[in-house]
Amino acid sequence: MTYPIIDLHCDLLVHLRRMAIPDPFDQEGIGCSFPALKKGNVKLQVMAIYTATREGSAAKAIQQSEIFASLLKRFPNDCSLVDGLDSLSEMATSPKVGMLAAIENASGFCEEDEPLNIGFKRLEQIISNVKRILYIGFTHHPENRFGGGNNSKAGLKEDGKELLQYLHGRKIAVDFSHTSDALAHDILDYLSKHNLDIPILASHSNYREVFEHVRNLPDELAKEIVKRGGLIGLNFLRAFVGTDDPNALYEHLKHGIELGAVDSICFGADYFATGDHPDRSRIPFYFKEHTDATCYPSILEEVSRQISPDVIEGLASKNAMDYIKKIWK
Repeated sequence: MTYPIIDLHCDLLVHLRRMAIPDPFDQEGIGCSFPALKKGNVKLQVMAIYTATREGSAAKAIQQSEIFASLLKRFPNDCSLVDGLDSLSEMATSPKVGMLAAIENASGFCEEDEPLNIGFKRLEQIISNVKRILYIGFTHHPENRFGGGNNSKAGLKEDGKELLQYLHGRKIAVDFSHTSDALAHDILDYLSKHNLDIPILASHSNYREVFEHVRNLPDELAKEIVKRGGLIGLNFLRAFVGTDDPNALYEHLKHGIELGAVDSICFGADYFATGDHPDRSRIPFYFKEHTDATCYPSILEEVSRQISPDVIEGLASKNAMDYIKKIWK
């Protein structure tokens, strides 16, 4: 059986921003080009707007939001906007790649040295450009004004609290994929204490119990995401899967199921352009079996030998579809 695919995270927009003329059909250097997504039967790809925490981050984020909008205008026969329940329902039978935006690192709409209200206005500009965003990640690897990234020990900061208050009731999820453990726990505590209506997910994260890495979720956080009805997107990057055996990807999947995440597991492959990455020790960045988005059918075929069809359907797209329907209704 051929399953439609939903993937929660890729960095195609970052790659296209660096091109003189953004070309989503150029397969050189990135695993989530339009041809790869189509061949992999990806019906909805969440496109991350990512910038590092440094001067000029906001301008780069705005550019990516503009590129997102331009793709829909330039290639109407190849991609379509998924921004509501109707377009979400039509997605599975469409021949096009459905697109939905997200923000990876809140430094993209608010730099470290500017008033927070300017950042919120810029966030609204980004949303206006892309029409809708699925989630916001507060940080990337280091800490910023909002809280601690996965390479830090910092927790939730005052501006992070302001951002949570701002997101209350806006049907935008908070992404835990790049939080420090302290920030993740602080966000959960703050949401509960203030009874905030904000969904949560980990868009592209694996499990620390399977492979020890700060980017992977400890079991207590994974269980809490599941308990609160969130999603956990399976990440394909070798550095987070485990550096030796491609089958470790399935160990992460099985561990998620053992934690009770049958209705929370989904894909968050994390394809990005690796050509200029400074850490060359990570080459190859992906196992050859997972090099690009054409691999989803083969992953599902392999998984079908180990888990039931309803779990496969959930992994492929149903869990993500149900989650998005729930927060958008």
